[in-house]
Amino acid sequence: MENQPKLNSSKEVIAFLAERFPHCFSAEGEARPLKIGIFQDLVERVGGEMNLSKTQLRSALRLYTSSWRYLYGVKPGATRVDLDGNPCGELEEQHVEHARKQLEEAKARVQAQRAEQQAKKREAAAAAGEKEDAPRRERKPRR
Repeated sequence: MENQPKLNSSKEVIAFLAERFPHCFSAEGEARPLKIGIFQDLVERVGGEMNLSKTQLRSALRLYTSSWRYLYGVKPGATRVDLDGNPCGELEEQHVEHARKQLEEAKARVQAQRAEQQAKKREAAAAAGEKEDAPRRERKPRR
């Protein structure tokens, strides 16, 4: 076995999978729902390529399937795909509902984080004695 570069992050693993299995994984656009049990297929097909461990594959798969792109793709009538892009059955209602809830929760977390950041900015501005949305003074024209 040759010395192959090791993929360090889950994002790098996902990019590798998107390149290796373009009909299954996508780096951009809407992601297609994956076949149940695709992890085992990945372990068999990818094996020791790129020095990937099962843990790295599992982490990358978790990141991919919890992404907003993937969760948007899990909708009624969508078809699951295997590594070659072949259809592997339609989604069940409980899976669609689970994805919808996950997406709502993720959006709520982001919204709460943004609200918290804005509150901190307002507090910092108040502590510095600045008024929020204070009108700007007009500058004198340069001569």
